[in-house]
Formats: sequence, structure tokens, C-alpha cells
Amino acid sequence: MAIGDELSSLNFESMIGGPLNAVIKAQAQSAVTSVDFIKAVGFDTDDSGNITGPTMVSFKYKRPVEETSADGSVTVSVKDFELTVPFLTMLPIPFIRVEETTIDFNAKITSVQESSSTSSHGLDTELKAKAGWGWGSASLKVNYSYKKSTSASSKTERTYSMAVHVRAVQDELPAGTERLLGILENAIKETPVTAP
Repeated sequence: MAIGDELSSLNFESMIGGPLNAVIKAQAQSAVTSVDFIKAVGFDTDDSGNITGPTMVSFKYKRPVEETSADGSVTVSVKDFELTVPFLTMLPIPFIRVEETTIDFNAKITSVQESSSTSSHGLDTELKAKAGWGWGSASLKVNYSYKKSTSASSKTERTYSMAVHVRAVQDELPAGTERLLGILENAIKETPVTAP
């Protein structure tokens, strides 16, 4: 088999298409994982699994507040405040995008064919003659030999290697997700805590 025949028998469609399909499936799985993350972390659900609203985090803190009295004097007092923030706005949302895929394929095919042929010829003759009074006698003996031997051997070594390099990066948020986060940021409220 010639080297060109060896290479033409390889299924390049599956060798190159297989890793590309795997990258596309990984990209789709990454998108589904991002959606599941947003649902699980960013929104509260009722017992039926329906979304009831964004998950909010509230915490209290103290900060100084300037107050101006009627006579114009300014006093600074420390007051308690409560801040309510949508939890989703405080987390990095995982949006992974495959930026580059490189497929390296190497094929090394070594083919060795060896043949040898030997032949030999042999001729052996013998002539005997007797003469005497009367009829004589003569004999001729001939031997011919032919010998041919042929040997052939073939050896083919195949070595294939494939390397797939995938480079993934954090992608920009889709427009809908950015808008959702913008709306949630507008829901951040700081309110003074009234004393009981």
C-alpha cells in the first residue's frame, strides 16, 4: 500500500469534526450552567418552583449623619442604616466563551518493502565412447539443473497523534443579562433604621 493510500484511508472528518463538536457541546453546556447559576443564586422560588423575585441581602451598618438645627448649628451623630442589595449584583456571573480551538494532527507512516531474487543454472555433461573391432559403443549423459528462489517482505509502521488546544475566556454579559443587572442595581435601597 502506498503512503498516499494510507493517508486517504484516514477519516479526517471524524478526526477534525469530533473535537469541534465537543467544543460546541461544551460551549452549550457552559451557557446552560450560567443560566442555572443565575436561577439558583439570583432568585427566590416558592414551593412550586416558581420565581417569586430576586434574592435580596440586607445588612445593617452605622454611619455618621450631619444634621443642621434651626439655629444653623451642625451636629454629627451616628445613626443605624440598613442596605438591601440584590445578591446577583454582588457576584461575578460565569459566562465562559471558547475563543480559540487549535487541532494539531500528525501522521508518521513508515513503509519498508524488501525483495530479493536469486537464480542458478547448472550443466553437467559426460561423454563415453568405446571403440574396438566391430561395432563400438558410445554413451552421452547430460544433466541440466535450474534453481530460482524469491523472497519478499513488507513492513508498515503507523504512528498518529492528535493534540487539541482550547482557549476559553470570560465573555461579556449578554445584553439581556446586563439590563437585568441594571434593573436590580436600581433596587438597591439604603434606609435609616428607626429606633424601636
